[in-house]
Amino acid sequence: MSQRYMIDTNVVSHIMQGRDVELLARLTKVPIGQVVMSSVTLAELEYGLHRKGQPIRLRNALTQVLLRIDVLPWDEQVATCYGEFCAALEAQGINLGDFDMMIAAHAVAVNATLVSRDKAFAQVPDRANQHLRLEIW
Repeated sequence: MSQRYMIDTNVVSHIMQGRDVELLARLTKVPIGQVVMSSVTLAELEYGLHRKGQPIRLRNALTQVLLRIDVLPWDEQVATCYGEFCAALEAQGINLGDFDMMIAAHAVAVNATLVSRDKAFAQVPDRANQHLRLEIW
């Protein structure tokens, strides 16, 4: 199977804004179906939209993103991975935010490279041991 990328909430936000030409160019080079997002990311985006009063421009931008990017469910396999992933990081003294941990564990569970601009993931020292592959786009 070809490489799969799971985009984090902050990356989707940049896509929705449509101003980051380099990000949009990189995204168009990846075949449809290889870029996915976690249902946790969608939940964060929906919360942001509701908090801002559902601006039509942002709702339309999210709708356009969802036409091209599959949303993967956070299921039992992901929950099991989350427990293992969090415990391993906690044992190393690393504690990320709950949503960051959920999205990272989701990427690990589905064997995807996490695409994020969140500096919190720099805390994960040896990504190979945690099976977390991270790229900054």
